[in-house]
Amino acid sequence: MISAGDFRNGITIELDNNIYQIIEFQHVKPGKGAAFVRTKLKNVKNGGVIEKTFRPTEKCPQARIDRKDMQYLYSDGDLYHFMDVENYEQIALNEDAIGDTLKFVKENEMVKVCSHNGNVFAIEPPLFVELEITDTEPGFKGDTATGATKPAVVETGATVYVPLFVNQGDVIKIDTRTGEYLSRV
Repeated sequence: MISAGDFRNGITIELDNNIYQIIEFQHVKPGKGAAFVRTKLKNVKNGGVIEKTFRPTEKCPQARIDRKDMQYLYSDGDLYHFMDVENYEQIALNEDAIGDTLKFVKENEMVKVCSHNGNVFAIEPPLFVELEITDTEPGFKGDTATGATKPAVVETGATVYVPLFVNQGDVIKIDTRTGEYLSRV
């Protein structure tokens, strides 16, 4: 149990049968009345954000999130298969648990599998990946003044907007959190 007076950014708590991560908190001491803690909480399962106030003495159970490194093996239909590299156990997750987090992840790459009480609720891909461009239109010199982009399809099938000088066959670095092109490799 953790009291609201001890809240910090990044702590996960259980509230109303859901797991929330504290994004923002503020201790408020008004001139009149009792102090309170104003928080912004992010639901770690569905990503929704709520605002809630607590009394400083109010207690919440602290949620323990397990993050385990696993290797993404392959997908067959709507199931995605992962392997624990320590004991070689495999798990299969459906598309609901994964969403679009694997759109920049190639087979046999390492990801973090997040679970709470044994229930997997999210997959965290690596922050940066290097992928080869399989399809893009050629860019021509003098097409634009500054900063123009064009769509390009990478080897996982995802579309990324890249500068005009990037060509088919180039390997690029992508930020998986935003899906933005960073550089050529």
